[in-house]
Amino acid sequence: MQHVKISFATPPEMDTDILMAMLMGAGYDGFEETGDELFAYIDDFSFDEVHLNSIADELGRSYTKEIIPLQNWNALWESNFQPVIIDNFCTIRAHFHEMTETTPYDIIITPKMSFGTGHHATTQLMITMMKDLSLTGKSVLDFGTGTGVLAIMAEMLGAANILAIDNDQWCVDNSMENIERNHCKNITVHIGSLEDIAIDKADVILANINRHILLNYMPALYKILNKGGSLLMSGLLVEDKEIILEEANDKGFHFTRMCEQNGWIALLFEKELTV
Repeated sequence: MQHVKISFATPPEMDTDILMAMLMGAGYDGFEETGDELFAYIDDFSFDEVHLNSIADELGRSYTKEIIPLQNWNALWESNFQPVIIDNFCTIRAHFHEMTETTPYDIIITPKMSFGTGHHATTQLMITMMKDLSLTGKSVLDFGTGTGVLAIMAEMLGAANILAIDNDQWCVDNSMENIERNHCKNITVHIGSLEDIAIDKADVILANINRHILLNYMPALYKILNKGGSLLMSGLLVEDKEIILEEANDKGFHFTRMCEQNGWIALLFEKELTV
């Protein structure tokens, strides 16, 4: 499988986060920012140029397209991938990084074409909020696992069993490699979405995806979550907050907390014990 690299010029006045959110909703799951460009990546099977043109037209931006053969992908990511330290709590790095600064948790991932390298604000927000969740002995569903970094974090924080799912085979393969590299024993990975997999009840659900998918699957997430359980979600912009709160409240969730970073948000909900 090849990948498509889309390059957008990003002058200072451009709201790059809005562009990234729209691209994420269209299936793009790799991003790289330079001083004056945003690069977005998607596999050639999922690439839809008509959809891309509608995004570019809506924002009044032009783009260039480049095909990247699969064999060049790892070298591309390794040349750009830098370690990430989140809140002096967790480091996400590749095996080839030598670190002088240490944190309580150290996650090593292979930088491949999967969302969740730790660089994006949504991954950082999820991990920042996970450190305050009670995960010891809990069952966890990682919905849209990407690199598997949140599932790995959940096990490091004491979760007893974690089901990580994704509908992209590349992500599934990458997450399994990262899970093995971090010596995790309590994570099971499946390809598919909620309707494709037999899923038991979960005490905690992690969902770093996008607004459209979260809204669509809100009833299913509520059904899966145990009473008293927690739903932590991101992949959301500040302007998504009210529609997500309204839908979550309508389905029975109780909103408890929000974190924000660079225009992105993570929201924490609970399912009442008395439901």
